[in-house]
Amino acid sequence: MSAVLRTAGLTKVWGAFAAVSEVNLEIGQGARHALIGPNGAGKTTLINLLTGALAPTAGEVFVDGVRITGMTQHERVKLGMARTFQINSLFEGLTVLESVLLAVCERTGAAWHVWREAARHTREVTEAMELLRSLHLDGDAQTLTRHLAYGKQRLVEIALALACRPRILLLDEPAAGIPAGETAEVFGVLARLPADATILFIEHDMDLVFRFAERITVLVGGRVLTEGTPDEVSRDGRVREVYLGEAQHG
Repeated sequence: MSAVLRTAGLTKVWGAFAAVSEVNLEIGQGARHALIGPNGAGKTTLINLLTGALAPTAGEVFVDGVRITGMTQHERVKLGMARTFQINSLFEGLTVLESVLLAVCERTGAAWHVWREAARHTREVTEAMELLRSLHLDGDAQTLTRHLAYGKQRLVEIALALACRPRILLLDEPAAGIPAGETAEVFGVLARLPADATILFIEHDMDLVFRFAERITVLVGGRVLTEGTPDEVSRDGRVREVYLGEAQHG
């Protein structure tokens, strides 16, 4: 696979603290790639650097070989990069359907006020409802997002990201806060994305990681400890020691 997303020496430093240090990643097109590591390893900081939410202290980010390090978040979205949103602050005054419909309309170029004229835009409404149905949110379509339980708000965040039909999807703990019985369904939706869609996700649930990921990068102290297939990572004694907590058994 050719690298659709690549970093070179990516670093983020605050004072004397290096949250991310000289990270080199190559994520192939269509990859299902997990980013794991103990708390404070720098995983979310790395995602924020990739999406442009943070500017790096040093290093570069490339999409399809093109340097995007200085691009804004919005410009990266236009390139096909999407991540989850904090919807309880962005769309708390909208219903679930209106929120997802706005994301669909942003992608299609429809007017921002299209949701107020939904009857004239049945294609966008149909797409938004199908997406909600796939995440079992169709019963909450007319509920204000601020009135949803936290787990359902996380599902709406995923719906908003999927509404962009991203080429590169970045997910920070997509299963966090979602009832255990529904996490497999969420990853089932992700698994049904087009084969050429690239997914990089942070996840602490190792069962989900090893079922869904084809490749895993382990971060420790802001640096890449190792990278490999799930089988290779699971057999790495260093990973068991610093993350899986099995130092005394290996």
